[in-house]
Amino acid sequence: MTALAELDYIVYLDAEGQMTDQFDGKVGVYAIFDQEKILQMIGYSRDVGFSLKQHLVRQPQSCYWMKVQTIDRPSRTLLEEMRAAWIAENGSVPVGNAAGEAMWNQAIDAKLTMTAEELAIYEASDDPGKIKTLKKVARRVEEEVLAKLDARGVKMPIRFDPKLKEKGLLNL
Repeated sequence: MTALAELDYIVYLDAEGQMTDQFDGKVGVYAIFDQEKILQMIGYSRDVGFSLKQHLVRQPQSCYWMKVQTIDRPSRTLLEEMRAAWIAENGSVPVGNAAGEAMWNQAIDAKLTMTAEELAIYEASDDPGKIKTLKKVARRVEEEVLAKLDARGVKMPIRFDPKLKEKGLLNL
């Protein structure tokens, strides 16, 4: 098991606004750092590349650097042990593993941003009307997220799951 301090920082986005594809489909543990290289979150995944992209979409202002340790054989126990060791090495639990965990790991819930008008329309609607309202709200929030990603310099294509928009959720 490699110590977090022994791993090199990897830039989240290259000069062209793209993420590296070297971790796509790879199993491993990863640490995400902000612009000042302050640890924000430690996670593990069966597809590190996809998880890193999800985190960028959810927390674009906190994703500037990463450190990644891949493993050859998936083992939840090993992954959890590595994550725990990195958190211990850090000396404190990063915000993305504590109070801010849902913002890092859960789909973006557009329903939380409903205006009073949208909420009134939603509550007065039948089921198809509710779905239509949720999709409209999700598209509005999607535009806001994409604008934040553009401001952050992201140039890679981002596509949200269209089925989840019917539930007012945004996830890749």
